[in-house]
Amino acid sequence: MDLFTEIGPEFCATVGLDCASCVQRCASTTAAVCRNLQPYGAERVFFQLYPSPGCRPMASAFVQAYQDAITPSMPVMRVARAEAAAAAA
Repeated sequence: MDLFTEIGPEFCATVGLDCASCVQRCASTTAAVCRNLQPYGAERVFFQLYPSPGCRPMASAFVQAYQDAITPSMPVMRVARAEAAAAAA
């Protein structure tokens, strides 16, 4: 690989990668390593990982995916019980 070739969406598409899944996986991995970033910090990490101008439009998707990855999800059964308890009250 030529180190002077800019890696961006066009290159990634030629090797079978798409922006959405790439950013999603990278954000999840970033969240596993560092769970204390504020949205601005997550955005800064994105720009360090993806310096290509063609990748910039995906910054907000990265931040959202990062936030989703650090937010604990509530199992469906707990939600159903909570809704049932609220309806009974």
